[in-house]
Amino acid sequence: MYNNPFREDNFRRPGWGDYNDFETTSFGPSHFGPPPAGQMPMSTPPGFSPPIPAWRVGSSGIRSCLFRNTYIWMNSGRSFWFFPTAVGREIIAGFRWSRRYGWYFRTISRNQIRSYECFR
Repeated sequence: MYNNPFREDNFRRPGWGDYNDFETTSFGPSHFGPPPAGQMPMSTPPGFSPPIPAWRVGSSGIRSCLFRNTYIWMNSGRSFWFFPTAVGREIIAGFRWSRRYGWYFRTISRNQIRSYECFR
């Protein structure tokens, strides 16, 4: 009959309680926005997961991997294929590969990267 300002829906944060799927979780601020059309890879990444390097590389030098299939190991222990299209001081933007969704745009915080390896 009237608009109740104390309804539960008015206090829910957007996206909370809907799902908590890692595949749809961003790794950092998305202020880069989606890249121009035509930069998404046209093929799938290599069909293997390389072994993690014995040394920690961090994200320095990852600019040399722009527009190349790159395997990334995160500090959290997760690893995945990534196709970087922009490298900033704090984040890397590009496309992450998911068997379920294919390539989709994501940003990654540089300080969360343990190591990486580029492939042609």
